[in-house]
Amino acid sequence: MLLLILLIPFAGGLLALLEKEDPAFPPRYIALVTLLFDLAVIIFRFFLFPPKALLTASGSWLDMERYRWIGSLGIDFFIGIDGLSLLLVLLTLFIGTVTIFTSWNRIIKKPGFFYFNILWTIGAMIGVFISLDMFLFYVFWELMLIPMYFIIALWGNEQRRRAALTFFIYTQVSGLLMLLSIILLVLIHARDTGELTFNYLVLRDSAAHLNAGWLVMMGFFAAFAVKMGIVPFHGWLPLTYAQAPAAGSILLAALMAKTGAYGFLRFVVPLFPESAVSFTQAALILGTVTVLYGAITAFGQRDIKRFIAWTSISHMGYILLAVFSWNTFTLQGSVMQMLAHGITTGAIFVLAASLIDRTGTRDISRMGGFWNPAPWMGAAVLIFALAMMGLPGTGNFIGEFLILIGTFHYSAAIASVATGTLIFSVIYALWLVHRVFQGPQSPLISASRETISDLTKGEWTIQAVLVVVLLWLGFFPSLFLSTSAPWVDDMNAIHVHSSMPSAEAVKNRLAGGAP
Repeated sequence: MLLLILLIPFAGGLLALLEKEDPAFPPRYIALVTLLFDLAVIIFRFFLFPPKALLTASGSWLDMERYRWIGSLGIDFFIGIDGLSLLLVLLTLFIGTVTIFTSWNRIIKKPGFFYFNILWTIGAMIGVFISLDMFLFYVFWELMLIPMYFIIALWGNEQRRRAALTFFIYTQVSGLLMLLSIILLVLIHARDTGELTFNYLVLRDSAAHLNAGWLVMMGFFAAFAVKMGIVPFHGWLPLTYAQAPAAGSILLAALMAKTGAYGFLRFVVPLFPESAVSFTQAALILGTVTVLYGAITAFGQRDIKRFIAWTSISHMGYILLAVFSWNTFTLQGSVMQMLAHGITTGAIFVLAASLIDRTGTRDISRMGGFWNPAPWMGAAVLIFALAMMGLPGTGNFIGEFLILIGTFHYSAAIASVATGTLIFSVIYALWLVHRVFQGPQSPLISASRETISDLTKGEWTIQAVLVVVLLWLGFFPSLFLSTSAPWVDDMNAIHVHSSMPSAEAVKNRLAGGAP
């Protein structure tokens, strides 16, 4: 089943590519059916008929599959799924489905190749989330880059080639640094144990005895920080988010950034526990700077997609705080923050695409007064703007609340600064709603004497589903916290800063609603 879940998007991508330009069953239908089928397989396998956890010395896993690959180098096709990766695979398929609907009538040029790239990007991200062989993880990590490059370069906006090249350089260089670190880690393990292996579980379980050093850790840190957009590794992100097509922006912000966050949680601290502790203060400062710098810079943006990009950078800073504070609260909070941020950012980019289609511009200063002609769109933007500022009742509140409590337990000063920064998210979120939907009437309406059309039935349905999922995360987080709880408890056994309640205790405190 696990191998099937991984291969379905790749197979669907090939089918979409083989279709002609205008077939009876167009590529967009193939892409949609592919992702819905994969989502159904996961729900059937892990929720309707949930397997018993594979209780091993390496923790609680829901499923594992292992096949011999390059035996002489200790490389296997080794995949596995636990609570953390299960939630992120679900997020990937759900947001991927939203991406298909968003692109439904927007892609005219080479639709087969477009949906091929979408599905292969999604397949590669699933591979990242379930790989338990370090070489296999790197293969999927780099595989994400190629189809995303084509999505940006072929279907992006006016500076698409520059954005695609910038994205390629940043991610490729940081990826090569991670490859070097993987090789060094494997060689150090072989030197100390006589065993040549890329098995993540073996390397993780012996990590405390390896003298890998923080320089090896920094290769992983750079690769994951670039994907998340952590300051000062963020240079590619605002340009790329703005120039990518709607589908590309959604995949980049809602999903690809989560691969970086996942890398921190799965690899950086578990593989380098002592180095991570020595780097904690610097990482917390970087996280705080990212939160603050992203929020402040958002105010100066006129391009609505750049605005969303900077707010995304700010919110990713909270996850870095969570990773290096490393306790039950922050680990559970980081999972909730990733899920809620994926939903919120994806929804905002979908709405931004609708606005750009109707106005022909990304310039916020040319917008205004859209509430009367488009009240449903205004309501949707308001809901997700409130989520961006962490309104209680949304999943964002749960994530930020847990992260800040856990960070406060480790460093009151850092937590206080990060909490104070929340006021900026309140201001920029409400500023966006006021500037676009309230305020003076847009010159685009005045000049043409036309109005801005409201959400179509299809757009309204997408937003309604996203709102329901976001509120589900906020009011009933127990299911998600229960799913990730075994992973959290396994991680606390590896590395804790202090005595903290168990993941089950945190889940029980939040059961039945937001705190």
